[in-house]
Amino acid sequence: MARSPPPGELPPAYTAPAPSVAPQILAGGLKAPLWLRAYFQGLLFSLGCGIQRHCGKVLFLGLLALGALALGLRVAIIETDLEQLWVEVGSRVSQELHYTKEKLGDEAAYTSQMLIQTSRQEGENVLTSEALSLHLQAALTASKVQVSLYGKSWDLNKICYKSGVPLIENGMIERMIEKLFPCVILTPLDCFWEGAKLQGGSAYLPGRPDIQWTNLDPEQLLEELVPFASLEGFRELLDKAQVGQAYVGRPCLQPDDLHCPPSAPNHHSRQAPSVAQELSGGCHGFSHKFMHWQEELLLGGMARDSQGQLLRAEALQSTFLLMSPHQLYEHFRGDYQTHDIGWSEEQAATVLQAWQRRFVQLAQEALPENASQQVHAFSSTTLDDILHAFSEVSAARVAGGYLLMVGPALGTLPLPAPSAHHRNPPDTAPSLPQLAYACVTMLRWDCAQSQGAVGLAGVLLVALAVASGLGLCALLGITFNAATTQVLPFLTLGIGVDDIFLLAHAFTEAPPDTILQERTGECLQRTGTSVALTSITNMAAFCMAALVPIPALRAFSLQAAVVVGCNFAAVMLVFPAVLSLDLQRRHCQRLDVLCCFSSPCSAPVIQILPQELGDRMVPVGIAHLTATVQAFAHCEASSQHVVTILPPQAHLVPPPSDPLGSELFSPGGSTRDLLGQEEETMQKAASKSLPCDHWNLAHFARCCFAPLLLQPHTKAMVLVLFGALLGLSLYGATLVQDGLALTDVVPRGTKEHAFLSTQLRYFSLYEVALVTQGGFDYAHSQRALFDLHQRFSSLKAVLPPPATQAPRTWLHYYCNWLQGIQASFDQDWASGRITRHSYRNGSEDGALAYKLLIQTGDDQEPLDFSQLTTRKLVDKEGLIPPELFYVGLTVWVSSDPLGLAASQANFYPPPPEWLHDKYDSTGENLRIPAAQPLEFAQFPFLLRGLQKTADFVEAIEGARAACAEAGRAGVRAYPSGSPFLFWEQYLGLRRCFLLAVCILLVGTFLVCALLLLNPWTAGLIVLVLAMMTVELFGIMGFLGIKLSAIPVVILVASVGIGVEFTVHVALGFLTTQGSRNLRATRALEHTFAPVTDGAVSTLLGLLMLTGSNFDFIIRYFFVVLTALTLLGLLHGLVLLPVLLSILGPPPEVVQMYKESPEVLSPPAAQGGGLRWGVSPTLPQSFARVTTSMTVALHPPPLPGAYIHPVSDEPTWSPVAIPAAGGSSNLSSRGPCLATA
Repeated sequence: MARSPPPGELPPAYTAPAPSVAPQILAGGLKAPLWLRAYFQGLLFSLGCGIQRHCGKVLFLGLLALGALALGLRVAIIETDLEQLWVEVGSRVSQELHYTKEKLGDEAAYTSQMLIQTSRQEGENVLTSEALSLHLQAALTASKVQVSLYGKSWDLNKICYKSGVPLIENGMIERMIEKLFPCVILTPLDCFWEGAKLQGGSAYLPGRPDIQWTNLDPEQLLEELVPFASLEGFRELLDKAQVGQAYVGRPCLQPDDLHCPPSAPNHHSRQAPSVAQELSGGCHGFSHKFMHWQEELLLGGMARDSQGQLLRAEALQSTFLLMSPHQLYEHFRGDYQTHDIGWSEEQAATVLQAWQRRFVQLAQEALPENASQQVHAFSSTTLDDILHAFSEVSAARVAGGYLLMVGPALGTLPLPAPSAHHRNPPDTAPSLPQLAYACVTMLRWDCAQSQGAVGLAGVLLVALAVASGLGLCALLGITFNAATTQVLPFLTLGIGVDDIFLLAHAFTEAPPDTILQERTGECLQRTGTSVALTSITNMAAFCMAALVPIPALRAFSLQAAVVVGCNFAAVMLVFPAVLSLDLQRRHCQRLDVLCCFSSPCSAPVIQILPQELGDRMVPVGIAHLTATVQAFAHCEASSQHVVTILPPQAHLVPPPSDPLGSELFSPGGSTRDLLGQEEETMQKAASKSLPCDHWNLAHFARCCFAPLLLQPHTKAMVLVLFGALLGLSLYGATLVQDGLALTDVVPRGTKEHAFLSTQLRYFSLYEVALVTQGGFDYAHSQRALFDLHQRFSSLKAVLPPPATQAPRTWLHYYCNWLQGIQASFDQDWASGRITRHSYRNGSEDGALAYKLLIQTGDDQEPLDFSQLTTRKLVDKEGLIPPELFYVGLTVWVSSDPLGLAASQANFYPPPPEWLHDKYDSTGENLRIPAAQPLEFAQFPFLLRGLQKTADFVEAIEGARAACAEAGRAGVRAYPSGSPFLFWEQYLGLRRCFLLAVCILLVGTFLVCALLLLNPWTAGLIVLVLAMMTVELFGIMGFLGIKLSAIPVVILVASVGIGVEFTVHVALGFLTTQGSRNLRATRALEHTFAPVTDGAVSTLLGLLMLTGSNFDFIIRYFFVVLTALTLLGLLHGLVLLPVLLSILGPPPEVVQMYKESPEVLSPPAAQGGGLRWGVSPTLPQSFARVTTSMTVALHPPPLPGAYIHPVSDEPTWSPVAIPAAGGSSNLSSRGPCLATA
């Protein structure tokens, strides 16, 4: 139906009634909030009008800017380094890690590849010959791995980590020893001769078969090499290391093996050894002194008898150590094998990665499917591959999520109610997702008035905004991680589409008298405040989440804030241009999507002017009212046009009974205007609409939900239920445990997850080190260093060494070595082989001691021979003389490579190389260069029994306490290792979480109070948001989701996301008038649909997370964010309206209207029906008031009109005028409304 004449224009036949006394208009309210909001809305109106005038230019420039920013994704960097992702920024761990890297470099000394074997039958003993033979089969298969790269073949012997290869002056012997020197392999097979089969080195000597560890007797080999070179020093080195006969002196696991050496203890008896007895106490590598593998490194699930003897175990573990990429590069740099391939460190890393992948693959396939045992393999490259896969962007899931969002967007945008002039079927059949969502929210379709293209463009615009935001982050240098690629596109999609829905609905349902050129301005005026409030709060929430000092989560939070900002800019600047272009398309009656074609179902508009009914004329243009009249519609078959016919005399019929009064609601259409479209609340349909027209969310909220919710007994029930939920959540919060294990991240059901679960169960061991820094005198602090080691060793989590073995630290090894050469010197001195003037007849160790004893440490007089008998290398207290400390350190490092490697000291600066020459006759060899003062050294330890986060925290606190105690003694030290890198965050994570939430709640209160200009309302919003956060935290406890940095970010962000569900209702309540119940009802009607749409859009965006291969994504993101969305929906649409109806603030505008008695007393109906007419007593001044109103609510009823009685509300709503000022004070534009 044609709209009524605009204000100020009367029908030609209208004659003004006689003047009467004008009514008195009284008003009261809050002037400042209204004025400020009106001013802000005026700015938004001007922005919208400007965008509409230049919509093509704005759209082009906006898309150009967003596209340019999206190109920044080309330089995006995805970070997968665990240390860079999870070590707290600026923390002491970060500073300690920086110090370690500064001294030693970025790489570890070696990388580990592990095999774990368990029985397929739960709990079955693996300490049997059969199980160990299967372990040998798997380990042997893995050790024989070869990969071909760069035209070379790479096997284990070339790339493995070898500990302490000695330097020999004889080049031929040195090369042979280098080929034979064993790899470091920690395996239970080392208790048997079969452990030699894993060593791939070999050498050749004339007249004998190839020398391998399976047939190598080191003592016999040295005897054979004596004629070729003097190897006395090397023999002493092997004797000190207690090499003995190496593997050939150990029992054979399979005595029937034809290669079992005759020297094996069970070679002649052919009896299988007792596996439990042999493995009791652990095993040894080729060196009994320096290569002792403790039981805990080899066996898992051990059981012992009452005397402590090993009876059984449930798991076996073998660990292969490989060189780091830098070590491998340095090892082959300049070698003849790599001189022709441009050898680089990147190539070395590629070789190691290829070998490790092949290692894992062959080890997992080594045993047949029907074997009684199963093998789990893992390597450092496997972990890197998992992190890379975790960080990859799934294009299919991202596209699926956005396409799934497009469907509802096409079907849920508000469409104008079909008028009585034409009612047409949709031009396209929506898909199933469209039908499912559209049937809930909107059933009205129209060929020309449809907005499917707007929905499609809106979702694509949000997608472009997300890409531009991420591109901007890449340009700013913010690195990407798994949370960025797996979660952020879906989360920000749901948030961004909410505002798209809001603007599209408000644009379609603009007041009927809005000038066409001001439609976009009117839309931004009504919705801009709400969009700005939610976007600013979301950005503030994510910025507050960046207070969590975990790099991965800080990057995620900052990226989310930037993307939300880009969404905000796109929605406020670019999307209005899309709406403006679509307005032109609808004005020209063109098809949706296919805008080049005219709509075949459009019909000419029949303008129905006011007709004289009886003896009076209704001043439609004055009162802004459309009366409900009897009309008839039929469709002409020839033209397919719907024609509406009005009879000569139409009778005003009573409106249908609404539960809360028909004067409060518009009967058709979904009202999405959050600021109150009061003009529309007085409109009536021009004809009786079909029942299905009311099947929408607004109708449900108006007729069903609000009346039920705002009943007194329902309010009480809501408060009780939410109080119970809060109490239950407080209990659930006590169930939340800290932690995030690697098993939570790796996809369940994979081989990697099976390995990690088995390792966590049986071999929960962690290599750590106690690092001593520079800044103190090591030589004079030896006692403090011993005390520090003792305190650290006494910690509950530290695995103690066997009682028969000395502590495995460099200071103990150093002192023991000095005591050993001192004993050799004493024997040589007593026997006369060493005298004051000669040491050549003495032993190698005696000669070394001689050279050390004469050192003074004085640069002017470095030698003093009188000290040979007056001093000891180690005093009675077990301390080294300070003047000898750094000189002796040089000699020890050069002369005892096995002991140095076993100590894992990692000295920095490294002591200088010095070769001992017993037969030097020049005396130059007596001058030993002193090592530089140490700035870095470490004591290695093993931590055990760390299953839960509480165990890690206890171990960390104990280690920190030991270091603090040492600091008071002058020793600067700190612990290092993965437990301290990744678990120390839990020491202050909860405090950081509470701080961030409190700051964010305060910030949200300030933002809401500033933009709403009502601290009362802001306080209620913050109360509901705090309840949501507590309840989400409690739900995590019941779901078994552990507290780590990732849930903390979601919990912090929940405050900002919750604003999307609460601020719309609060703003709708604040900007309406009447009692609290009435205002809560009206707020629900206006906001129920957009809030529900927002929740559904967010859930649809999150739905694609369920397609992730990582259970971690589903549990920690999809489940938590879904729970957050549902909580937001319940609190925003159920709890908050109840609280507002009980504790809500007073309205911003309070209206009072005084009329003459004629107006207040409508005449009775005549003739059995209600005549459509106007009383001559209607004051002419009333027309002037209503046409100049800036806040227009309900005008007074026309005389003779039917007024539906309402029990607890006024029968009409008076005109609202702000106090102490006219309408001109509230509007920055002429006739445009500044709606309160």
